[in-house]
Amino acid sequence: MNYTQGEPIKDTKAPEGPIEDRWEKRKFSARLVNPANKRKINVIVVGTGLAGGSAAATLGELGYKVKSFCYQDSPRRAHSIAAQGGINAAKNYRGDGDSIYRLFYDTVKGGDFRARESNVYRLAQVSVNIIDQAVAQGVPFAREYGGLLDTRSFGGAQVSRTFYARGQTGQQLLLGAYSALERQIAAGTVEMHTRHEMLELIISDGRARGVVVRDMVTGEVETHLADAVVLATGGYGNVFFLSTNAKGCNTTAIWRAHQKGAMFANPCYTQIHPTCIPVSGDYQSKLTLMSESLRNDGRVWVPVKGGDTRPVNEIPEDERDYYLERIYPAFGNLVPRDIASRAAKNVCDEGRGVGPGGLGVYLDFADAIARLGRDAVEKKYGNLFEMYERITGEDPYTQPMRIYPAVHYTMGGLWVDYDLQSSIPGLFVIGEANFSDHGANRLGASALMQGLADGYFVLPTTLGDYLADAHKFDAIDDQQVAAAEIAVKDRIEKLLSVNGTRTADSFHRELGKLMWDYCGMERTEEGLRKALERIPELRAEFWRDVKVSGVNEELNQALERAGRVADFFDLAELMCLDALHRTESCGGHFRAESQDADGEALRDDEHFAYVAAWESTPDGPVLHKEDLQYEYVKMTQRSYK
Repeated sequence: MNYTQGEPIKDTKAPEGPIEDRWEKRKFSARLVNPANKRKINVIVVGTGLAGGSAAATLGELGYKVKSFCYQDSPRRAHSIAAQGGINAAKNYRGDGDSIYRLFYDTVKGGDFRARESNVYRLAQVSVNIIDQAVAQGVPFAREYGGLLDTRSFGGAQVSRTFYARGQTGQQLLLGAYSALERQIAAGTVEMHTRHEMLELIISDGRARGVVVRDMVTGEVETHLADAVVLATGGYGNVFFLSTNAKGCNTTAIWRAHQKGAMFANPCYTQIHPTCIPVSGDYQSKLTLMSESLRNDGRVWVPVKGGDTRPVNEIPEDERDYYLERIYPAFGNLVPRDIASRAAKNVCDEGRGVGPGGLGVYLDFADAIARLGRDAVEKKYGNLFEMYERITGEDPYTQPMRIYPAVHYTMGGLWVDYDLQSSIPGLFVIGEANFSDHGANRLGASALMQGLADGYFVLPTTLGDYLADAHKFDAIDDQQVAAAEIAVKDRIEKLLSVNGTRTADSFHRELGKLMWDYCGMERTEEGLRKALERIPELRAEFWRDVKVSGVNEELNQALERAGRVADFFDLAELMCLDALHRTESCGGHFRAESQDADGEALRDDEHFAYVAAWESTPDGPVLHKEDLQYEYVKMTQRSYK
């Protein structure tokens, strides 16, 4: 797969001046829409997770006419509900030296200096407001004995800034956003469409003006028009088939936008989470995350000698290698996710892994239970321990958990400017669906922070600035609408007409293994070129031999999956191309050819300190580079030792 290089791209919306003043400056310069005009303006929000739910609720509260779409049967079943460990905020309630600037610094460093300073600083600023908003909604954060909100530590930080609700933080925050959304639905400002999947973006006069969706129960293809479209559809980690994402998570919405002109930024930046329950068999269709918060009290180790198959309680202390504490003494078990994941892979590659196939390491709570008592540990992690026992049949109170890295989050996504607007005017992208805040690696507990920051506080301001011109927009072109509808119907018909012999899931599983082997935790030029040869072949086989049973005019999950897998093929190819062109290592993108003497990721700031923004054209991908400038944080080789 070849590409050409296009003109550089630049974010023109971030203000100049001191970084701590930029968001306030942008908020003041943003034009306003008066309340009477807001009632005349239509906004579509696709996705009802933390980003989409909070955005739709806030826009409805402001008076806009909002249509909200999700493919689940209820907005509160969005995948944000699965987040466990917590949400970061620079409140410094512990008095341990935290600050907005420190959260900003930790995030830029944790992302291996591949994120924009302006966006990350704004995220740190807004974080303090999110907690107040959530508490006002009744989110039951954990509290200390005196009634103050409690915090705990997460990877990549030496302060305790993570607010949590046991192991259910995402669920509780989503219920808060859901209650705000339902209030607006009842008030009539938000029109909710469940069981609808976006299959196309409508462009008219160069602007995003609507979506084509399929009613997943009846099969009816519907068109909905608006003055602006907001995508809050999450990440694309399920391209690997096995991941911690819900099975329904997909890339179709943002990929449709990409094919209509929205640039896709840094697709190769995917995150491998170090704390997942290992694969147990080929029958599995997804993996289970065990919260990073467990690394607060759990100690990670493997036997010193390879091939040690003794029961865990028979391995004496002096024959255990607490390798994270040994290699990274300053941060220990709380190093960032990319570093912890590669360290686990390395010890398993050495033959010191535990469990079936040697693909696991121990996460041991014996010291914490001895120090704090079982009751205290149970109060902090009880539901996580229960989940682990139900899945594995092993009691983590009496023997260590077994964990191994797995695909979890995607830092890449649609390119957006400081206003969260894509390269298509009127198309805004928030939460994990955009690329903007995490660089090459996301720190734990920052996904919930970004989703709510975008939805509650950033988008309502920046979208208003765009919609101040809504009265000047041209009428929507009926021919463009009709063309979008026809494209969706033709694609559905094509999938149903192949009538081959293989299920979409079988193709997806094969694609996922290919991506894990060649574009997973470690990438090489040879492996990426193999993937780029095989993916087009497998895609051609898919379109010749996929079997989609049933018809369109009914609930048809085989059809839904086939459409999503078809898009994963195209995305996978771009991911491998992006990984191939970026010959450095940074964060979660580890090229084996680019590592230092200690095996750590070796960046190439001279040649790769940029955002890779890919444009889709009939002649193939075009790469646009957005240079990253650092005024406040000095780019250095990361060290957590």
